[in-house]
Amino acid sequence: MEVNLRQILEAEPIETSAPCRLDMGGTLDLSTFFFPLRHLSPCTFNIALDLRTRIRLRPHREGWVKVSSRGFESAEFPADAMPFRHPMGLIFATAAYFRASGVHIEINSSSPPRSALGGSSAAVVALITAFSRALEKAGIPILTRHKVALLAHALEQSVAGLPCGMQDQLAATFGGAHLWYWPGEAYGSVYRKKKILKKSDIKRMQRHFLLAYCGAPHDSADVNSTWVRQFMAGNFRCHWEEIIRLTQQFAFCLAEGEIEGACCALNAETRLRQEMTPEVLDDMGTVLASAAMQHGCGVRFTGAGGGGCIWALGEAHTLEQLARIWADLLSARPAASLLPFAIDSQGVL
Repeated sequence: MEVNLRQILEAEPIETSAPCRLDMGGTLDLSTFFFPLRHLSPCTFNIALDLRTRIRLRPHREGWVKVSSRGFESAEFPADAMPFRHPMGLIFATAAYFRASGVHIEINSSSPPRSALGGSSAAVVALITAFSRALEKAGIPILTRHKVALLAHALEQSVAGLPCGMQDQLAATFGGAHLWYWPGEAYGSVYRKKKILKKSDIKRMQRHFLLAYCGAPHDSADVNSTWVRQFMAGNFRCHWEEIIRLTQQFAFCLAEGEIEGACCALNAETRLRQEMTPEVLDDMGTVLASAAMQHGCGVRFTGAGGGGCIWALGEAHTLEQLARIWADLLSARPAASLLPFAIDSQGVL
């Protein structure tokens, strides 16, 4: 069924948004890892942040698709010739999936570009939701959240040309704080969701987190590809088994309000990652992590590290002191800063 999206958007532009995330236990959401480790119940943990990526669909000249995003040069191509090997390739691929034409896609992210907070996945989740809401006006049933997450992951993996995890899409879609299990069942569920923080707990737990942007963009492909090569070669298998255990321990402690136990698990996981790939923390990240650990806090890079953001967990009064120390350290790099945020419980809107 061909739908004239341009005509729909002329009547009313569509606006959506989805949250970014901070995480622990990532990479275990790649099938390369969770199939052979399925007997250990591999899982990843993430918390959605109100640093939202916003999408606005507006009408554009017929036959063309334009994408505008902060931090990137605007790009415009014929609808039947949109490139997928492009800084905006994933956005164009999503537009192609929905047969978009005569559409201007505006992206406005609250998080720094390439900050390892899952911003690109949040953008695709929000974009899929926007297209689905536009098509609903033509009588096409709207996609469920589950289907939005699966489609966002499938599109990202198809453009990347290699295995991709799904935790970013799930955080963007469902929001909240969850432990995501990867059953490794070829014919069953792709994931299982376990809520770690109830809505009533979120406000109380907010004061136990601190987030900083290190001032340099990350390149997760290099770090992730190293982990995949190591794992495929049979190296560091015991590290990944321990990372599964630590992720489960962290989530249990956090759910029970045992901050000290959660910090210990967080730091142990970070050290294991550094043993496998020292470059997960750049110079600024190393200094911030050291300061956090010296003050009895847990600390971890977001995503696959190598730049981007660092987050800390600790008692509220300790984090207040750490925030001042981090702010002083971050002042040495112009683009670096603390990132105020709230935990997002809503997911894509």
